[in-house]
Amino acid sequence: MAKKNQTLGEFIIENQDSFKYTSGELSRLINSIRLAAKVVNHEVNKAGLVDITGAAGDTNIQGEDQQKLDVYANEKFIQTLTKRNIVCGIASEEEDDFVAINSQDENNQNKYVVLIDPLDGSSNIDVNVSVGTIFSIFRRVTPAGTPVKIEDFLQKGSEQVAAGYVVYGTSTMLVYTTGDGVNGFTLNPAIGTFYLSHPNMTFPEDGSIYSVNEGNYMDFPQGIKKYIKYCQEEEGERPYTSRYIGSLVSDFHRNMIKGGIYMYPKGSRNPNGKLRLLYECNPMAFLAEQANGKASDGYIRTMDVEPTELHQRVPFVCGSKNMVDKVEEFMSEFGE
Repeated sequence: MAKKNQTLGEFIIENQDSFKYTSGELSRLINSIRLAAKVVNHEVNKAGLVDITGAAGDTNIQGEDQQKLDVYANEKFIQTLTKRNIVCGIASEEEDDFVAINSQDENNQNKYVVLIDPLDGSSNIDVNVSVGTIFSIFRRVTPAGTPVKIEDFLQKGSEQVAAGYVVYGTSTMLVYTTGDGVNGFTLNPAIGTFYLSHPNMTFPEDGSIYSVNEGNYMDFPQGIKKYIKYCQEEEGERPYTSRYIGSLVSDFHRNMIKGGIYMYPKGSRNPNGKLRLLYECNPMAFLAEQANGKASDGYIRTMDVEPTELHQRVPFVCGSKNMVDKVEEFMSEFGE
């Protein structure tokens, strides 16, 4: 039973028996993510005081300009997870290919792979807006003691054993699930400890917030356009409120607490959608479902999508159940 003001370490120890693969390894993995998050949080909080803002001068595999903090966060998470010898492989949004860890060591019996977006919404750093880290954890499907392969990472979201995010905002929070509900922990910066502040987080079934980049409205499918108009109509509990930060972690976090929906549909400029299935959509979908929410591409459940490549993009609709259901209703009407 989650107890408010428990430390994250205490919570992990107390609840590890509820995890079906109990071995202590996953607990150590979550602890490693906690440590890396604190290091990144420290650097994020220094933005503006040291030369850590702005573009790094490179592009990632998706052709996007990397921010200096993207590079820093990526290095810190990979470094922390590698040095503690807990995982057998890591895939990052900032890396061209997956990273195999101790792949030639037959004694390496580590069972987990981590997929990570080290700093979601990093372009917001320069203007002091909340950013975050998203992570997804799978059990490998190839034999332990052998080099990890691409199939260890290309698993459906329904196979995730844990997922979560860290939001670096007015306070720093780590929110995660191992398939037994969603809990949020807030960092006390004075002593560097995360405390359980949001036990058993859930989406309200209905919400009044819709989060979408309406600047792309003309590029949206007809079903999404109709839903936006539906949100703006004067009828019953509507009009809804439009809130869009441009950082998936921040938008998702607000909507889970207050009730709402996040949408990033496909369009002519992004025919497959823009968000990454493995680093963003799957972990957020797992969290949403564990928090009484829903996530889909407008037609099918996000966690049922079969991955075909590491940096695969998909349309994404996620949030309060009844709101996602309404989007799917409009999408099916136009059959796009």
